[in-house]
Order: sequence, then C-alpha cells, then structure tokens
Amino acid sequence: MTDNTPAKDPTTAPEGDLAAVERLGAAYRRIVDELGKVIVGQHSVVEELLVAMLAGGHALLVGVPGLAKTLMVRTLAETLTLSFNRIQFTPDLMPADITGTEVIQEDKTTGARQFKFLPGPIFCNVLLADEINRTPPKTQAALLEAMQEHQVTAGGERHQLPAPFFVLATQNPIEQEGTYPLPEAQLDRFMFEIQVNYPTEEEEFQIVRQTTVNVATRVQKVLGYDEWTKLQELVRRVPVADSVIRYAMQFARLTRKQGDSIVNSPVPDFVQKFVSWGAGPRASQYLILGAKARAILHGRPYASTDDVRSVAAPVLRHRILTNFNAEAEGVTSDDIVRKLTEIIPPEGNVSPLVSPFFKTAHDR
Repeated sequence: MTDNTPAKDPTTAPEGDLAAVERLGAAYRRIVDELGKVIVGQHSVVEELLVAMLAGGHALLVGVPGLAKTLMVRTLAETLTLSFNRIQFTPDLMPADITGTEVIQEDKTTGARQFKFLPGPIFCNVLLADEINRTPPKTQAALLEAMQEHQVTAGGERHQLPAPFFVLATQNPIEQEGTYPLPEAQLDRFMFEIQVNYPTEEEEFQIVRQTTVNVATRVQKVLGYDEWTKLQELVRRVPVADSVIRYAMQFARLTRKQGDSIVNSPVPDFVQKFVSWGAGPRASQYLILGAKARAILHGRPYASTDDVRSVAAPVLRHRILTNFNAEAEGVTSDDIVRKLTEIIPPEGNVSPLVSPFFKTAHDR
C-alpha cells in the first residue's frame, strides 16, 4: 500500500511552538539585561550557558580565578527561578558529601530504628561544582550517574533528582599541581566546554567601578520554573533538515582517524597529523541539540548550519584529543575545529581542497 502522506516541511512548526519561540526570544533579551546588572561582558559565555541548559546538557567552564564564573551561574539560576547549590571540590571531599547519606533514626514512640536517606547538595536544579578537578576520581565519579541518569543510588535505592538538573562545573586551566584531571568518559558527559576569557579594558573598568561601591544590585526573575521546563521540551520539537544533520555529523566524523570516514572525504591532513583521538557520536547529538536550542534562543523556529557552526567549538574542544605534534607546534583543539569549519561548506560536502598544515609556532 502506497503512503500518500505529504512530506513534512522541516522548517515549519506548530503555531503554539512559534508563539513559545517568540516569547523565549524576548525572555533571552531580558535575561541578558538582568545579568548585565551584575556581570559585565561575557555575552558569548552567557549565550552558551543558556544554550546548554535549554538543551538539557551540562557545561564545564574553564577560566582563571576571578572572572565571576560562580557569580554568573548563581545569578543565572536566580533569573530562571531554579534552585541553586554550590559545592567547593577539595581533596578530602567524599562521594557521600555530594550525593547524601543514610543515617539511623529512632521512632520515639515505638523505639523502632530504621535507615533514612538524607539528600546531599546535589538535590537541586543547578549544581555548581567549583574546581571539579581538585577532588579525587572516586568523588568525581559520584557525579557520573547523576549527570547521565538524573538519579542517585544509595543503600540500594534510587533517588530521583529534581527536574531540570544541570551540573555547571568550573576548572582552573593554569594551576595543575595537586589536581586530578577529568577522564575522557566524564568530560564526554559535559555538553559544552565554555572558555571564560579576560575582560576587555573597558569591561574591566566597568567591573571595578561597579564592585567598589556600596550598592546592592538585585536581579528580577524572568522565567518561571514551569515555563523553563516547557521550553526544554520545545527544543526537542524544533525541526532540522536532513542536510543540517549531515553537516553536523561531518564535524565529528572528520576528527576520527579510526574507522570509516565520509564517502569520498578522507580524513583531513591536519587531523592525521595533530589528532590522537576524535569525537564520538555524542558530539553529533549535542551539535544538533545545541543548534536547536540556539535557534529558538534567537527567536527562530528551525535550526540551520549557522547554528551548528556557532556551537561547534564548545561541543568539540574537549572531545578532540590532540597529540605530541600538536603540543610541539602550539595547535589546540579550537584550531582543529576552526579548520574543519573552513573545509566543510554548508552544502554538506567536504571541500576537495584539503586545508594545508598549520603553521609552526615559529612561523606564526
């Protein structure tokens, strides 16, 4: 029997979803304005944080101390009416300090004793894991189940975490003494790795002027808890054309030296030279989810290749493992992503002209 149902236009969406996208676009501008009362600059960081949270993902913020990472996350949670907890990760932190523990409680009327689970600080909507690489692997691993399954297992019982749930972790890229680098499996659980850079001269002037006076600044709540949950569900309904999906896939597939590559598209020479291990399928998934979230954040009801390009760096930079050649020549994973952007045109076919090798550090 022939199916005569007309094909669905990938750029169309129900009217109710279109109205929700318009509301989110307006709310995004208000969120930026509210954060601007407390945070100076860092517009790209704020956008990437919101994109990751809209898509239901976790984010790793990498930056030196003093760049207001903690303040930014706390203020963002306030504007979204989400509960917030902060854990300062230290070498003596134990898994139960994060997830919670079981204690014996006695019923005063009957004298009966029983175990009762006392939830840890992980039971919140937004968890800030401050300096996550300062705690041993055993404690780091306590976050894995929570990040992936949104639950905690204690005493053989599963305890569901509140929804939505986000882990926003921070990491200092400079001081590595006494730290425990996150394993690749745990890094892969983070949807984005967000680079937090130094402010410009004018931004630093505004920061100093605003933070050295006795003026308390309060931010207004922009989105309610229920509305934020519905917007997360909306992201999954954003239509994406097949060509955009294939475009996103190439960013991940062309980083892999192992296995088959795209038809008629060999692994680029700079990947062969500088990459030890490439991104897995989760990168392709997050590229599309990130593109969808970014699209509705900017008031568009469909995702495009521009959205994929915009989220490529935060999705891929911690999933591309560079080798000794890259370290010797000063080539970073961001450089690899930038070169991939140049050789993968929006039409979806890799350019036949393979990008030349990177210049050496001496040439640059």
